[in-house]
Amino acid sequence: MSVNQAEYLTWIMAFGLALVTGSSSADPAKPVGDPATPATVLENTDVVIGPVSDRAALEASLRSLPKPPQTQPPSPRLVKATIERFAGTYQLDLDLVHSLIKAESAYDVHAVSRAGAVGLMQVMPATGADYGVTSVDALFDPEINLRTGMQHLKRLLDKYDSIGQAVMAYNAGEGALERGGGFVAYPETQKYTHAVLVSYLRKKGVQPYSAQARQVVGMDVTPAMAQASGGGADAVGTADSNAASTAETFDRPRATRLTSRLAPGLSRVSKDGRSAPAPRSVSHSVLDRNVSRLSVRGK
Repeated sequence: MSVNQAEYLTWIMAFGLALVTGSSSADPAKPVGDPATPATVLENTDVVIGPVSDRAALEASLRSLPKPPQTQPPSPRLVKATIERFAGTYQLDLDLVHSLIKAESAYDVHAVSRAGAVGLMQVMPATGADYGVTSVDALFDPEINLRTGMQHLKRLLDKYDSIGQAVMAYNAGEGALERGGGFVAYPETQKYTHAVLVSYLRKKGVQPYSAQARQVVGMDVTPAMAQASGGGADAVGTADSNAASTAETFDRPRATRLTSRLAPGLSRVSKDGRSAPAPRSVSHSVLDRNVSRLSVRGK
């Protein structure tokens, strides 16, 4: 199509006028790129949402999340039995495991968080790889997910000096806990930790905000944790607390078969009778010290 010079100039002028008109429609008192309108970082992702954000990148990030299988999830009865079995295998307190799973996924086998955490225990793919699970799809299998999640929880309980710190590290990552000097200030982690620990303490018959609660979980649990501000809802198909396990990837040793930190007085024995280890004459673990305190009080 041929266009003479006059028509071309007219078109250019009209186009320029349209651009000027569009720019002037904004608030003249507000400069372009006003710092009062900061960009927003999408929780648990590297995607920045703001005036200069790449929406295509956001859409690609969401599309790249693990996709749940189009299969019927196992029955709640089977899930419960599998939880009990692996809690026994790794000698974990069944009450603690249930409290954590409820906060992580609300028992949704196919739960996926915005961060890409998967399944009942919201295992991150990088965390799964630490324990030999290299397929993200495999983490939707309740057997694999529960085994991996409980191996990770077990290692954290053995590494840290309190149940509270282990729960925080499970949610926010070991690096976040260590950078915070043993405490994670992220609002989402505060709410998550509060949900897990309060549920756990109530199962044990311990008042959540008492001195006894501090002895049991190794940190103060306060109502302010549940009201922490600055975080938002995160996961798809999760409980009220943040179900995204924002575990970070660090150079940490491979999981090994570790001795239990749990003692019979505190552990609730699963049906196979393996959730509590044999009594030990001497123990220096915080959990065993806490058990002795509970026992003195008749709990």
